[in-house]
Amino acid sequence: MILDLDVFIERERPFWDELRALLKRQRDQPSRRLSIDEVRRFQYLYQRASSDLVKIKTFAGDVEIKIYLESLVARAYSQLHEESDRRMRLSPVRWLLGTFPQTFRRHWRAFVLSIGTFFVGAGLGAGMLAADYEVKSDLIPSQFGHLSGKPSDRVKKEESREFDYFSSRQSFSASLMANNIKVTYMAMVMGFTYGVLTIVMMFYNGALIGAIAFDYVADGQAVFLLAWLLPHGSFELPAIFIGGQAGIVLGRAMFGWGTNLRLRQRLGLIRADLITLVAGASLMLVWAGLVESFLSQYHGQEIYPWKIGFGMFELVGLILFLALSGRKASKGKSER
Repeated sequence: MILDLDVFIERERPFWDELRALLKRQRDQPSRRLSIDEVRRFQYLYQRASSDLVKIKTFAGDVEIKIYLESLVARAYSQLHEESDRRMRLSPVRWLLGTFPQTFRRHWRAFVLSIGTFFVGAGLGAGMLAADYEVKSDLIPSQFGHLSGKPSDRVKKEESREFDYFSSRQSFSASLMANNIKVTYMAMVMGFTYGVLTIVMMFYNGALIGAIAFDYVADGQAVFLLAWLLPHGSFELPAIFIGGQAGIVLGRAMFGWGTNLRLRQRLGLIRADLITLVAGASLMLVWAGLVESFLSQYHGQEIYPWKIGFGMFELVGLILFLALSGRKASKGKSER
């Protein structure tokens, strides 16, 4: 393949000039915050310039153009990541209320794949238990010994217990947080396997939860199940789904579909988003750990409606937060 350098430069120079103008404006106005649309345009121009640089290096020998593009791409790369790091570092509240939900929505397809994989696994787990109850011991690991028996027996035992609300609750809460955060980070890191192990992990966890849910519902303990899982599960499960979302985003970057960027550059583009997703999920899991320790583990017919209502309130609030938070601010910036 032979590159017609004059035609190529004439076609691509307007995009280079636009990127250079954006860099100059941001350098002259360092306190100015880019809107979401501006960030997306900036990223597109950066990717296009990077792709052009690869073509210049591969098919042409114009040293001057190559040096110009190398400088432009390096400045854009530095601006793109230094700016996102600065925002996260200097404004945690703005990050929580704006950057986190905006990042979540930007990768909504990865979230849909994550949660969809989980529920496919849940359906399979429930179906396997419905078809052959003897597979319960294979589906539910030995470390979940409290779930291996008959659900109604466990419910009777739990409802007869009397708990000191503060006895060992702190250490139990801390262990829950640490374990769930570990699972979430693993779901993200497994994205390095091109997302394969992330998908497997989400599917397996779905199969486990599906089998447990079917077991309790089939034994007439649906109310107990909801009162037990909803208070903390309304935050815990979405947080794990977000961990899977981060893993799938990472897996897509490993493939590099639709771009000529090198792996290091592709990972650099999503670095801030991955940090945002897993950090946000970690905060959700801190809350889930507190709720599970100080509320979910207390059982009684008289408090089940309150626990279910509280869990539903949390879930609706989380959905609204992830769907709407930060939209007004982004719209306002884009209109300026």
